Amino acid sequence: MSASGTSIDPAILERVAFNADGLVPAIIQQWDTLEVLMMGWMDAEAFRRTLTEGRVTFWSRSRQEYWRKGDTSGNVQYVKGAALDCDGDTLLVTVDQLGVACHTGTRTCFDGDQLAPVVGEAPSTAHDRSEAS
Repeated sequence: MSASGTSIDPAILERVAFNADGLVPAIIQQWDTLEVLMMGWMDAEAFRRTLTEGRVTFWSRSRQEYWRKGDTSGNVQYVKGAALDCDGDTLLVTVDQLGVACHTGTRTCFDGDQLAPVVGEAPSTAHDRSEAS
């Protein structure tokens, strides 16, 4: 990644659909295992820092300040890549997570109980495939 203080292409920022508070949700995913680790909020500056400094930076809505993952806990997230979804309203950041990602001390923030069972199965496409051949 680039050195601190550098800028990102303004065309990239123009694609981000920040909400009314100037924030975009950032889903953090382990680059090699594809585990979904956590979600945090970024404003344009946190987004810039994340892309140019190589460490994930969030905007804390409760503290109204920037926080870089791992500065106090040692559980650092090194950026491997980033992508916007098709609407530009969600960011996916792939990282190399050192230590745990969740503030509760678990590997991911999604280690909790399943909220609802999966109901039914996806419809079979075997019929559709056989007609296409």
